[in-house]
Amino acid sequence: MAPRISARTWLRVSVSLLIAVAVLAVLGFHGIVWPNRAFAAGYGVRGIDVSHHQGEIDWDVLAGQSLDFAWIKATEGSSHVDPRFAENWALARETGLLVGAYHFMSFESSGTTQAEHLARQVPATPGTLPPVIDLEHYGLAEPPDPEQVRRIFEDLVAGIEAHHGVTPVVYVTEDAYDRYLAGRYPGLRVWIRSIFVPPRLPDGRDWTFWQYSNRDRLDGYEGREPYIDMNVFAGSRGDLESMLLR
Repeated sequence: MAPRISARTWLRVSVSLLIAVAVLAVLGFHGIVWPNRAFAAGYGVRGIDVSHHQGEIDWDVLAGQSLDFAWIKATEGSSHVDPRFAENWALARETGLLVGAYHFMSFESSGTTQAEHLARQVPATPGTLPPVIDLEHYGLAEPPDPEQVRRIFEDLVAGIEAHHGVTPVVYVTEDAYDRYLAGRYPGLRVWIRSIFVPPRLPDGRDWTFWQYSNRDRLDGYEGREPYIDMNVFAGSRGDLESMLLR
């Protein structure tokens, strides 16, 4: 007969487990331990995405940390420009990084005017990565109607294709992908945010970029946001270079 385990022993085990979980949660919150890093290590092409939240960036220092690419926030909606975009855009392109711009899509204005706004700030520039549309649910109590979102999104894609001569990449959360993109737009490259486990798109589609962490720390920036987003590319550096605007 197996020995009985006393209530005191069960209590000790339970307390130990709770302490271990709490320690892991704290380490994860501060980015010290991050489950996806082991999975992302299997991809050799790494990059970041930044905005004014990272504050002033020393791009030479940042680029020297085994990075291949950087996407920089340029615009949002039909009028907003990231206050650090021009500086970041100019300085990042002086490094060895492959650099692109991203636009945060608004649900409050047309895709056509948003594409025009992006084109004014980021003209088609040979040697840069295709523009990115950041499509995610934000701020509203209920996610907007999928048909409404798709109309804005499709006009924005068409405007970027007309202005920049290239199909944009689309950055999405898993929820936004399920709601707005699943089973549609087969010609678009997907940049998926999945910060706890490796991504698996519900329609079996392959992702091109994967944001695997929003809790990394690198040298070279000073802003109100201490963390930086980390990403990998599903291909070689040469594959990524083939995406550059000509």
